Amino acid sequence: MRFLSTRGNTDPVSFSQAVAIGLAPDGGLFLPEHLPDISPRLTAWRNLSYAELCVEFLTLFATDVPGEVLEQVVRRSYARFTHPEIAPLRRLDDRTRVLELFHGPTLAFKDFALQLLGNLYEYQCRESGRSINVLGATSGDTGAAAIHGLLGKPHTAIFILYPDGRVSPLQERQMACTGAANVHALAIDGSFDDAQRILKEMFGDRDFAAQHRLSAVNSINLVRVLAQCVYYLHAWLRFSPEEREDVEFVVPTGNFGNVFAGWLLERMGVPIHGFKIATNRNDILHRFFTTGDYSVGTVQPSLAPSMDIQVASNFERFLYYAVDEDPSRVRAIMDQLKATGSYRFEDFDRDTFSSSTASDAEITGLIGRVHERYGYVVDPHTACAFQDLNPNRLSVVLATAHPAKFPEALRAAIGVEPTHPALDALKSRPIVKHRLPADASAIKAYLSAHAV
Repeated sequence: MRFLSTRGNTDPVSFSQAVAIGLAPDGGLFLPEHLPDISPRLTAWRNLSYAELCVEFLTLFATDVPGEVLEQVVRRSYARFTHPEIAPLRRLDDRTRVLELFHGPTLAFKDFALQLLGNLYEYQCRESGRSINVLGATSGDTGAAAIHGLLGKPHTAIFILYPDGRVSPLQERQMACTGAANVHALAIDGSFDDAQRILKEMFGDRDFAAQHRLSAVNSINLVRVLAQCVYYLHAWLRFSPEEREDVEFVVPTGNFGNVFAGWLLERMGVPIHGFKIATNRNDILHRFFTTGDYSVGTVQPSLAPSMDIQVASNFERFLYYAVDEDPSRVRAIMDQLKATGSYRFEDFDRDTFSSSTASDAEITGLIGRVHERYGYVVDPHTACAFQDLNPNRLSVVLATAHPAKFPEALRAAIGVEPTHPALDALKSRPIVKHRLPADASAIKAYLSAHAV
């Protein structure tokens, strides 16, 4: 299978090339040349384990990776998850389930994709005999998961940009307390959107990117999306045929990558009947799906920092399909968004998507209500998903992070401060981070000095 850029000015590439490049040279995002119809396979896949299902699904896309290699990579990627089901479904009541996605090494849903991507990078470096420098931007959990996917791997270095003072203290410790020589935690003076802008500018400098063998680890990397498809599929297959008719996945999201992965499955023939997008006070996606207005505003710090985003990078992939896979229209719209920060859409998928938004005060209240009603503790991001649940649907809430990562918010909401041994161990380790201005030239200089 080949992969195309959403902007249409990059030659088609293989799966392995899409993994290694990350961001297309024309500034677009890679997508499969065609999406397979997986509906005939669903019955046979129903009783597979998580790892087995992941191998079967990825085999449809990773056509240039030997089958035995892919199987080994997948099994290694999920060996460090602490729950035997990898992504367990917890029943709260007749109409509410929680899909727990926080049993990986960094206690966040990003581990599902980034453990896999780290092992794919290791395989590519071993096969090619070349080193790779991985660059990412994070609003919290992505950076930690990316770092732990590449921790200590030979012939790799990872550089993660994050907004200084705008991630939780434990999120920062997961990035800056590893002690690994190949890890570079870069705290920039700005927002996540500034970090993402710098990243795209650096990849836009094709000579620099080629010279330093850069690869993108953000959700702009297609492997991130494909790996996340699997936990939706695994959960959906565990419902009865009658229940499936009623399922709505409720997804906390800021960068649109998580919910896009589920929606992509629908385009592959899985009859998922609804997605609800849960946002915090940075509600650009909520405004879009309720009014059609996509206008970039100022990032507002919140209790759910991983969603403090105004430029949802994966929105471009959704846009590609929304304009009937016409890259010229994608380019025109992205040019207007870059020039004006705004675009109004008259026609988009209103039937499949709904949305909600939650202020900080509402997040605190939602944490309290979920705890009081169910005796269940959720982190601030997952709490957003409990806002205005549809009583006429079977809601599957995606729990995107372990609550122990946000002790202050939990203490304020319910008077309880959850703990986790992996996080407790970080508290005594020194923080090693590098403060840099939100400027591409400064980041380039640092990377040039420390690249492998």
